[in-house]
Amino acid sequence: MSSTTYKGTNKMIIGIVFGVITYWLFAQAMVNIVPAVQEDLGINLETLNIAISLTSLFSGMFIVVAGGLADRVGRKKLTYLGLILNIAGSLLLVLSQGAFFLIIGRVLQGLSAACIMPATIALMKAYFEGAERQRALSYWSIGSWGGSGVTSFAGGAIATYLGWKWIFIFSIVFSILAMLLIKEVPESKAETTGKFKFDYGGLVIFIIAMLALNIVITQGAEFGWTSPITLILAAIVVVSIFAFVRYEKRVKQTPLIDFKLFANKPYTGATISNFLLNAVAGTLIVANTYVQVGRGFSAFQSGMLSIGYLVAVLAMIRVGEKIMQRIGARNPMIWGTTLTLIGVAIMGLTFLPDTLYTITVFVGFILFGIGLGMYATPSTDTAVSSSPDNKIGEASGIYKMASSLGNAFGIAISATVYSAVAAFSTVNMAATAGIITNVIFAILSLISIIALVPRDAGESKKVS
Repeated sequence: MSSTTYKGTNKMIIGIVFGVITYWLFAQAMVNIVPAVQEDLGINLETLNIAISLTSLFSGMFIVVAGGLADRVGRKKLTYLGLILNIAGSLLLVLSQGAFFLIIGRVLQGLSAACIMPATIALMKAYFEGAERQRALSYWSIGSWGGSGVTSFAGGAIATYLGWKWIFIFSIVFSILAMLLIKEVPESKAETTGKFKFDYGGLVIFIIAMLALNIVITQGAEFGWTSPITLILAAIVVVSIFAFVRYEKRVKQTPLIDFKLFANKPYTGATISNFLLNAVAGTLIVANTYVQVGRGFSAFQSGMLSIGYLVAVLAMIRVGEKIMQRIGARNPMIWGTTLTLIGVAIMGLTFLPDTLYTITVFVGFILFGIGLGMYATPSTDTAVSSSPDNKIGEASGIYKMASSLGNAFGIAISATVYSAVAAFSTVNMAATAGIITNVIFAILSLISIIALVPRDAGESKKVS
């Protein structure tokens, strides 16, 4: 069947969701099994933490590149490449007896995520239209936003009862199933003119900027935010970004990032709000740390406090889709962000007594999940529908990079604020300060939606 007559199917959706879930199986689950991996492989904690962070680092550095390549060489090809890279990376983890295979495997898994995430969104845009596209993106969001929580619980159970390496055996199985399920999907690529010339210069500058930024975000607190090494890295970030923007504007035919995409207000609004709302993830580390340190909860009890968040996210994603189909994307994005803001804010009421505070945090997590679930599909659909067909992979790569960077940025800033305040005040004040930081992120996200996303977001004129 040709790409011009093919219409997306439920089989295709399931295959793509399986592909997206593989990312969370190797990303989120890994965070929960640190002691088991450390004991089994006999490697120190510092090396293990580096191995864990490599996936996010390589995904963040190459996701825009992979999205642009998907537009040029084929979105199905890049999805398959991502799945094959995950099989290879997961196999190395299964076979690992020390640090070497573990580190190489994590790098391959990061490259896998960079390929899968933007290419699968682009396939959804290519083969679904209107309400069907919104439904398909809802399931993609369930795999992406909900996959984090699901695989966190599943990974813990698998590691406990089967052994941690079985997580990656399951990841291989999901990758193979995804490849089989999308086998019949025709190739999709952008219609282009002229010879393709890869932007190597832009890639080098971009990697330098992303590498320095990731080190600042993840290691800034450890180095000290005002230490010479942090300030030098921060300067490299600023200079590299400035140089990258200048360089890309001079590339005529195939720039790594086409900044004309940001001339479209709905796309810019969806991407900025996505970055800021993902930054609110810092709430998870602040709240979980506080209830354990300040309220005497066990790790299991603190995990159970946030289970309502997972259930609410999964339950509300399709509700957000249905609301969008009735009244457009802008309002559910605003309502979802507002509910997230309220949910996070009430967790900062650390003066409440134990029982009442426990109930408040539980309700706060539910509101947080309801808000994110309501926001997810309208935001993704706004970004997708506002992007030109020949750049949907690149646009999706930027949108997903905003998610990853926002998450890392939010966690780093929240943890730093919490630690800084705890050094001279009580843990109650530290938690409140950390929570207020996340409330500010949510307010800025809300402002970006109100300012940039119009009521007819999905129908706005696309950038050529």
